[in-house]
Amino acid sequence: MAKIQKARKLQQKLTDKYRLVILNEDTFQERFSLKLSRLNVFVLGGLFSIVLIVLTTLLIAFTGIREYIPGYSSTALKKKATRLTYETDSLKTRLAIIERYAKALKPVLTGEIKPEEIDSLTSNMETIVVDESKLQATKQDSLFRQKIESKDLFPLYQGGENRIKNVFFSPLTGSVSQPFNMNEKHYAIDIVAQTGTPVKAVADGTVILAEWTAETGYVITIQHTNEFISVYKHNGTLLKQQGDIVKSGEAIASVGSTGELTTGPHLHFELWNDGFPVDPVNYIDFQ
Repeated sequence: MAKIQKARKLQQKLTDKYRLVILNEDTFQERFSLKLSRLNVFVLGGLFSIVLIVLTTLLIAFTGIREYIPGYSSTALKKKATRLTYETDSLKTRLAIIERYAKALKPVLTGEIKPEEIDSLTSNMETIVVDESKLQATKQDSLFRQKIESKDLFPLYQGGENRIKNVFFSPLTGSVSQPFNMNEKHYAIDIVAQTGTPVKAVADGTVILAEWTAETGYVITIQHTNEFISVYKHNGTLLKQQGDIVKSGEAIASVGSTGELTTGPHLHFELWNDGFPVDPVNYIDFQ
């Protein structure tokens, strides 16, 4: 009986009605009133707490606010990590290709495969039969070829008894501001041009130097055949790197005014042969 009475008292306390009244302090006029019970307060408070928790969870999960909460990573960091993962996978693929290539090339370089074995491999290949009749030049082709070969296509430099076989082209179109002068130790010619004008390779070759120096700024040097080396100084930017193979007339840099010794936008061009500086005008027509 005591437990039943206690339960009834608790139920009565929960269901007892109370009136919440808001009055005007001066006139005691009733402005707002509301009937409440303890049970209603508990239910409304619980529902409000649940709604507040749900809204907070959604706000954290689907907005950028979660980045400021410890334990959550930023979206930018996730994107960067994904991009790095793809790049790593690509590098692994390229590394595997290089390793397979090196593995296949190693027996040849170390001498494990003898020249006789290579000859035997090539001898087992199918012989390609070429119809020589289709390779014969017509009479018009022969006459045209004879006409072209009889002409002196390029003004080759007559340096002693041997003719220089290299053919050089102008690296830049502009006016020569300072010529080659051996006495003043100016082993180059300076060509004035607008900033950004392409600087071209004077002949086919390999880039053996492409770097920055304090005095001459961006410098690029190309090794050509017959011990010729061409040097391009005071460039604004370099378009090639050391080890690149370039073709004649290919853009390798742009005109600039870099380095402590520059006096304005121009190209400082040097031409060396067998370790000695030579006057570029004797090999190149700058007009």
